[in-house]
Formats: sequence, C-alpha cells, structure tokens
Amino acid sequence: MIIYNVTVNIDYDVHDEWLHWMKTVHIPEVMNTGMFLEAKIARILAEEEGGKSYAIQYLCESMKTYERYRDEFAPALQEAHTVRFAGKFVAFRTLLKVENHFTR
Repeated sequence: MIIYNVTVNIDYDVHDEWLHWMKTVHIPEVMNTGMFLEAKIARILAEEEGGKSYAIQYLCESMKTYERYRDEFAPALQEAHTVRFAGKFVAFRTLLKVENHFTR
C-alpha cells in the first residue's frame, strides 16, 4: 500500500472557503478517479503564522496505481486548486510505503 500525502498551508483569509472546497469538491473528485481506497484530511496541530496547515492522505493499492493517478489525473486536479487559491497556499507532496498496519 502507498500513502500519497499532500501537506498544505492555507492562508487564514481563505481558510474556510478552502476547507469547504476540499471537503465537498476536491477530495471527492480525487476519490472519483477510482485510484484511491480512502482519503483523510487532518489539521496539523501547530501554531502557524499566516495560515493553517493540513495533511491530506490518500491510500492506494500500489505504486503503479499512484503513478497512473499522477500521470492521468493529478495535473488537472492540481491546476484547479492552484487557479482557485493562487498565492494563498504552499503545498508539498510525499509518498509513503505502508510497511505494517496496526489496529487495536
């Protein structure tokens, strides 16, 4: 399993609009690609000057599935985010390979 993690710091002045858009438009669009099994959005609990930070995590079955998402779907989805919130966010992406999964 692969976790595709997107960390975003969003400016305070557009935070509420961004969070609503992420929950109701962007994340559902990413999930509708069929490439991911689940998604989570979590606020990073740290004081930030100028904005709030979030980690959005998408779980997919394999690196091949992620690469298909990256090549076929990500450019348009990322462009929509960039156009809508230009100059109001900073983002970076990380890939994680799940080695073990523990539950209670």
